Amino acid sequence: MITKLWNSFNFAFSGLKTTWQEESNFRIEVVATILVLVSIFYFDFSLSEKVFCILAITLVLSSEVINTAIEDLCNKVEPSHDLVIKKIKDISSGFVLVSSLGALLVGVLVFWGHFS
Repeated sequence: MITKLWNSFNFAFSGLKTTWQEESNFRIEVVATILVLVSIFYFDFSLSEKVFCILAITLVLSSEVINTAIEDLCNKVEPSHDLVIKKIKDISSGFVLVSSLGALLVGVLVFWGHFS
């Protein structure tokens, strides 16, 4: 039981490591995450503000990981140019964009009150 759980965590961390190594956007998002986390604790945001920021961060990072997995799967299934694969990859990238814009909006709304 413990070995199976340990292996699951190892696989998950391996996936995050791969995403970090292969995706520059993920690295940028992680740096932004660190800056936001430092800021929300340094400026003593309320608990609800912290929760909103952490949820937004989680959504963006998760969507980037999912996007990477979808793109890799598409590249494996159809390595040559294919219109359906392009559509799938574009939709997946759109998911990252929507989550990033949502996180940006949350950030603006939360930070605005502290810096206006």
